[in-house]
Amino acid sequence: MPPLSATIVTHNEARNIARAIRSLACADEVIVIDSGSTDETATIAESLGAQVIVHAFEGFAAQKNFASRQARHDWILSLDADEELDPRAQQAIVDWKASSPQAAGYRWARCARYLGRWIRHSGWYPDYKLRLFDRRRGRWEGAYVHESVVVDGAVGTLPGEILHYTCDSLQEHRERIEFYTDLAAREIFDRGQRVPLVTQWFVPSWVFLQTYLLRAGLLDGRQGFLIARMAARYVSRKFEKLESLRKGK
Repeated sequence: MPPLSATIVTHNEARNIARAIRSLACADEVIVIDSGSTDETATIAESLGAQVIVHAFEGFAAQKNFASRQARHDWILSLDADEELDPRAQQAIVDWKASSPQAAGYRWARCARYLGRWIRHSGWYPDYKLRLFDRRRGRWEGAYVHESVVVDGAVGTLPGEILHYTCDSLQEHRERIEFYTDLAAREIFDRGQRVPLVTQWFVPSWVFLQTYLLRAGLLDGRQGFLIARMAARYVSRKFEKLESLRKGK
C-alpha cells in the first residue's frame, strides 16, 4: 500500500479550499502551499488537518514542485484549490493504494463547471489531467502558465473525474483572463518569441470559431458561446500585453 501525499497551492481560496481538502481523505497527508493569502484560506485548511506552508509565488510549476518537495511521501496527488475528486475518483485512489503501482503517473478526466453548468464540449472535456505521480520519476514543467506533470514512464487512466469549479460570473472570468494573460505574455516575451501581426489579427477570430463550432461549444448553450468569446479575448489580451512588453511599457 503506497503512502500518498496530497498537495494544493493556494492564494485567497477560502471559498474553495474546504471542498478540495475534504475530497482528499484518501491521502495520508495534505500539504497546502499558500502564497500569502489575505483571507481565511490558511485557517480553514489547518482546521481540516492540512499542513500550511507559506511560500512566495514564483510561477505555477515552481510552486507545485516546491509543494512536492515538502511531502513526506514519494507519491504525490496534486489538486488545484478550485477542484475536487468526485466519489468515483476517490474510490479509485482507495483501490490504487491496495495494489502495486503499474505506471509512473495517473490521470483523470476533468469536468468544469462554468456559470452554473457542467461543460461537456467547447474543448473543455474530457480534458485529461495527470495529477497522481511518483516524484522520483516526474515533475511539473512550465515557466509561468500551462503547467503540467511530465513523467519518465507509463501513464495510466483512473476512473472518476476531477471536478473543476471555474467561474461563477463573467467578471470573475475577465479577472482571471487578466491575471493569466499577464503570465502568458511574459512567458512568450522571455522566450524571445515573435508573433507576426497577421497572427495577432486573425487568431482571436479563429479561436472563437474553433471553440464554438469545431469543438461543439454551441451544444453547451449560452455558456458555450461565452466560453468561445472569452477564449478569443484571452488570445487578444495576451498579444496586446506582449506588444506592451516589447515597447517597454
